[in-house]
Amino acid sequence: MADVLPPPTPSEAPASLPLKPIGKVIAITSGKGGVGKTFVSANLAAALAKLGLRVLVLDADLGLANLDVVLNLYPKTTLHDVFTGKAKLEDAIVRAPGGFSVLLAGSGMVEYSRLTPEVRDDFLRIMGGLVPHYDVVLLDTGAGISDVVLFAVSLASEVIVVATPEPTSLTDAYATVKVLVGQQKRQTIRMVINQTARLGDGRAITVQLQQVLDRFVPTAPGHPIKLVHMGDIPADPAVRQAIMRRQLLMQATPGCPAAMAISQLALKLEESVITRSR
Repeated sequence: MADVLPPPTPSEAPASLPLKPIGKVIAITSGKGGVGKTFVSANLAAALAKLGLRVLVLDADLGLANLDVVLNLYPKTTLHDVFTGKAKLEDAIVRAPGGFSVLLAGSGMVEYSRLTPEVRDDFLRIMGGLVPHYDVVLLDTGAGISDVVLFAVSLASEVIVVATPEPTSLTDAYATVKVLVGQQKRQTIRMVINQTARLGDGRAITVQLQQVLDRFVPTAPGHPIKLVHMGDIPADPAVRQAIMRRQLLMQATPGCPAAMAISQLALKLEESVITRSR
């Protein structure tokens, strides 16, 4: 796996910090499940790789991991094996369709559903070994606001919250942003609205969420919360077809409206967030 993750040199300790150089670690999260968070993570990684970036997606949803299903991968070695010392980090990283790397969690890791000191230390060790070797690391977190999800998000310099126009999704997105602001003192959170019906729906939703936050979430003087609308991904039948076939949308139908929206999201991230480390 040397082409995926070069072994660290003696002067490059795997746990070297800081873990959060600007734009290198991006958490993709959501208030509720079923909004397309993992679909966005995988296809965004492919779009960023197409731009020439060295990209890795870490499946940080330790309890209900499904990135392997989306990518149609059957890993022999997972994050669980690295955590338990059964495998080296470089052996668990595989090349995904779309030209990026992935570190898969393995589903049903019940012992990692709570943030114990051991889980925290394992996460920090893994991130310290990954970050130096990539231009961007995407954390595909679990949904909601559990302590494991919030810790994974805390490792990121940027956060993207994925939501849909459904009222339950927006309510949970608001709750997620409120917790991130309160616990992690984040001032800027990026929004991607998936499955929109009309052009401009996502921006209008982001504006509405911003107004609710401004009214009900207290912040320190001079430190307002800013939601940044990164883009809409329109409802597109090609998405379901790709998911059912366990294919990346960016490879199956790169010219469809949803794939083009993800390409635009990748360009916007590269221009405004990601710092290349070449």
